[in-house]
Amino acid sequence: MEVFENISQWLNEHPVSFKIIKYLIWAVFILLTIPFLRRFLKRKLPDTAIRYKSQKAVEFFGYILLVIVTISFFTGSIKDFALAIGLLTAGITITLQELILSVAGSFYIFFIGVYKPGDRIEINNIKGDVIDIDSVYTTMMEIGEWVSSDNYSGRIVKLSNAFVFKGPVYNYSKDFPFVWDEFNLPIRYGSDIELAKTIVIRIASETLSEYVAKSISEWNQVVKKYYIENAEVDPTLAITMTDNWIQFNLRYIVDYKRRRYTKHILNELIGKEIQKTDGKVQLASATFEIVSVPIIDVKKE
Repeated sequence: MEVFENISQWLNEHPVSFKIIKYLIWAVFILLTIPFLRRFLKRKLPDTAIRYKSQKAVEFFGYILLVIVTISFFTGSIKDFALAIGLLTAGITITLQELILSVAGSFYIFFIGVYKPGDRIEINNIKGDVIDIDSVYTTMMEIGEWVSSDNYSGRIVKLSNAFVFKGPVYNYSKDFPFVWDEFNLPIRYGSDIELAKTIVIRIASETLSEYVAKSISEWNQVVKKYYIENAEVDPTLAITMTDNWIQFNLRYIVDYKRRRYTKHILNELIGKEIQKTDGKVQLASATFEIVSVPIIDVKKE
């Protein structure tokens, strides 16, 4: 009993210390509650998207509550919250400018919907699939670099959320999860051009029919949402006469994740069909052909 009286007397004699202790108890309680609730939601919520968003919401509101508790304890009144925030911001803006911009970027990303986990983006010259977004960093599985086309490099990249304010953000999957791709096919002069056109268009139409059908409704929604003209989603073929060959340029629409594989399939099928034409259609190459040799008259004495 005497111990409690001594503690009570000490707290009365040291009100500032008592306030600090009480604040620390609240702060520790909030900081321990945040991971507890995150683990609880992770176990209880079956849907991945809802589970992810709920965990981020718990983290966000938990830190907001901690800031409010901090201000109320050290100002004595919640009415001084705005004033305290202003003074605090003015004091740390210069030293924590990048951090503040990153936190602001996370709000911008979530509320504006610049991108979300699962999207494929390119930002600050780094391309990859978004696998996590927290209050400071965006985590991506990198694509490209020393690996050709749209394959994973194996590196996980953490990028500051502040970069959403510093340059363009290319989103491959938001609103319209398709991209246009193309490749050139050199056809030798003297080939049956009409037959070659028929082969290329037929194979492209058959191979890409599923992508075309899915992209039509998606593209119509994009046209309604944005100020943009309508575009051709069916495969198109353009022909250019060059010094060495007739160049076929095939342009088509494809799922953004299957661009490399689709180009491989198209090249393989078109190549097989050209071989079946028995020389009516021939692929050209950068080689030199001697058309004729001038007659040389040599006289021997």
